[in-house]
Amino acid sequence: MGLKISFSSIVLLLLLTRVVEGQPGVFDVTKFGAKPDADIGPALVSAWKEACASVTPSTILIPKNNYALSQVLFEGPCKSSINFQIQGTVKASGDPSAFKANGPGLPGWVTFEHVDLLTVSGGGTFDGQGATAWSKNDCQTNSNCAKLPISLVFNFVTNSVAQDITSLNSKNFHLQVFGADNMTVQHVTITAPGDSPNTDGIHVGRSTKVTINDTQIGTGDDCISIGDGTQQLTIEKVTCGPGHGISVGSLGKFPEEKEVVGVFVRNCTLTNTLNGVRIKTWPASLPGSASDMHFEDIIVNNVGNPVMIDQEYCPSNQCSKKAPSRVKVSKVSFKNIKGTSSTQLAVKLLCSESIPCENVEVGDIDLAYSGPEGPPTTICSNVKPIFSGKQNPPTCVGGSQSS
Repeated sequence: MGLKISFSSIVLLLLLTRVVEGQPGVFDVTKFGAKPDADIGPALVSAWKEACASVTPSTILIPKNNYALSQVLFEGPCKSSINFQIQGTVKASGDPSAFKANGPGLPGWVTFEHVDLLTVSGGGTFDGQGATAWSKNDCQTNSNCAKLPISLVFNFVTNSVAQDITSLNSKNFHLQVFGADNMTVQHVTITAPGDSPNTDGIHVGRSTKVTINDTQIGTGDDCISIGDGTQQLTIEKVTCGPGHGISVGSLGKFPEEKEVVGVFVRNCTLTNTLNGVRIKTWPASLPGSASDMHFEDIIVNNVGNPVMIDQEYCPSNQCSKKAPSRVKVSKVSFKNIKGTSSTQLAVKLLCSESIPCENVEVGDIDLAYSGPEGPPTTICSNVKPIFSGKQNPPTCVGGSQSS
């Protein structure tokens, strides 16, 4: 009986989710005038308006083919759920000036905003054509740099899923989740060269209950970056590399930042990344806090600084180090992190002189380093970690050892 129920449930699910041309509730962009190798933006916006107004669940379909796509904004609220199914490849304009920001933040190429019960899926590709813009990105040294677009933006989206899609060569971040509640990103592939600037794979900020699962990220900046206001974020089974690692922060740079509470990173693999798992805050920062952050069961392969708290984060000397960070970091654990470090300094716990880190646990660390300088090392500052289990490299002075 159990087998029959399972089989019938699968058949029913396939029937419900199958997208067929002409099926009621399916809005095929080719029926709205979309043509291969031409801009399908107007057709796609028209399809969205009809789907969003539907009182029954709808599917927007981009069939298999290659299309151009101008900057588009899909706004809710909508009257029912929407499955945005991209089976083909859409390509952004190569001209960075073709993208305009709606406010003080970065512009988006494809933006979903104020939508509930959204699914973006289909196996297709969003090609940001970032190579045309990367040479114009001087944000590391110029605070007034050009605002390049994020490829996929999910603003104030609730109860939604992004899955089985590819983001290729974004001009800026690949995917941003901001102001979201209960969103899942899974089975997503993110790809850009390791030297592409500011191409964070997934950036999460001011969101609650976001899950990133079973996702492959190789890019030129953080594979996943976690901004202020993030609460109850779960990251599992992510492969990262190339890239800059999985990072909380940087925090403390802007006024009125909200606290980070509840970050859980588990069962991830990082390969050939500049950093491993880290928490970073600016020196001379504005006040803030980050707590309840846990990194467990992490494999690192040739990764720089695999375990890191850095409260003196200051890339390209864009800040003053005359005052310590005022971001409070507490209740942090790094456990069962194993593999190889590309730097002699394998464990770096550099906390604020004015607000030392509290309740930091480091357990079962086994990191090998084969460089000419000698064995791997640990450094601690303004923190008294609780060490447990195996410690390779050896623990730093000032910590306590538990059994």
